[in-house]
Amino acid sequence: MLAAAALAVALVVLGGCSLRPLIYDVSVSPPAISPNADGEDDVTRIEYKLGRNADLSIYLVDQQGREHYFRRERARSRSLGRPYRVDFGGVIPVEENGLRQDRVLPDGVYTLVLEAEDEHGRSVVIDMPFVIADADTTPPELEGFGLDRHLFTPNRDGVDDRVIISYYLTSEAETLVYLLDEEGRRYPIERDDSSSATKDGEIGPYYYDYEGGVDKGAEPPPDGTYTVIGYAEDVVGNKTTVTDTLEIRDGGVPRGTIVGLMWSVSDTVVPVGGALYFTATVENYGTTPIRTTGPEPGTQYTSDWNAATLGYYERPGAFRFGIGFANCPLGDYPWRWSVGRYDELEAVQRGDETLYYLMPGQRALITGSIKILDPLPDKSTTFWAGLIHEQVEIVNPRVDPKWITVDEEPTGAWVTRATPTPLVQGK
Repeated sequence: MLAAAALAVALVVLGGCSLRPLIYDVSVSPPAISPNADGEDDVTRIEYKLGRNADLSIYLVDQQGREHYFRRERARSRSLGRPYRVDFGGVIPVEENGLRQDRVLPDGVYTLVLEAEDEHGRSVVIDMPFVIADADTTPPELEGFGLDRHLFTPNRDGVDDRVIISYYLTSEAETLVYLLDEEGRRYPIERDDSSSATKDGEIGPYYYDYEGGVDKGAEPPPDGTYTVIGYAEDVVGNKTTVTDTLEIRDGGVPRGTIVGLMWSVSDTVVPVGGALYFTATVENYGTTPIRTTGPEPGTQYTSDWNAATLGYYERPGAFRFGIGFANCPLGDYPWRWSVGRYDELEAVQRGDETLYYLMPGQRALITGSIKILDPLPDKSTTFWAGLIHEQVEIVNPRVDPKWITVDEEPTGAWVTRATPTPLVQGK
């Protein structure tokens, strides 16, 4: 008896389900909207229930018979309690060449259609009139979107290390700029608006100074060709997407270090007219080339010269091995050498200039000397070496300090001799 009763209940339940229409309890409130972000009737709420599993579409038909899909063949399960709910603000998803260009429909009288098709191909269509008025259909534009270069080598070598992305935003909107690789991975590009007259979301010019994250010590996106995406969405829902291309090459954080240093003095005393010699080894232990500039190893300085005196000015992004001493009147590490001889480095032609690189995994031997023409300002002081990433950081500061005494009293010549050329950017 219990089994028969249970079967009877099941038949009643199944029978009740089969009597339900495929789509029912449909409501659209309000039946007219004015999508302009004024806070009044900007959106309508669409509610419905499904009697069976079905693919559901929601679209509007304009007076010319054109269909504008809001939802297209979305899989939905049979309703078990609450109705399905979705808010519609007049925005129709639009995709052009794979890019979102969503738009608010213009003012007009439409037919709002809900269409459901079940697993057996049976379909039901419910439609009703719908009105759009006072719609804001003007999308935000990113006028002049572009890059100042299309080859980008984010490795802090001072050459093609940054990309400037710029555009003019024509109306208030949220904006995004990012890289998109061939597998669909995104790499966001952040904008620092603290120094810009145009704040995020405002109308006006926008600039992105992109360095791939290398300045923060992060690895940049992998080498390859990327799509640069610029995206804007206003408060109503109009969306605009624009693109450009960018190739990343030789990207990475440069990593060099001094792995050996030997001072070639028999004791800690160097006579005036004598020279302080050294032999050092520098290694590129990273994954990206390290740029360097001269003079080459083997060069002898006199104590009143610096690298600029020899015509080798400070170059942003270049690595050089340097020697200095405490309270040196010529500045920090005035005597500098390239991290390797040119004939053992990788030569790269950039325009009219040849650039030289210590390659990943490569070591270079550096020798040099300083001929001391005058006593030290403090007679005795500590000399040290350093690996300098020029205008970036001292990578290895004060390596292997060496106490040195010059065997004559100071004459003041360090200060009164012709002033050396300071280390400044140049050739």
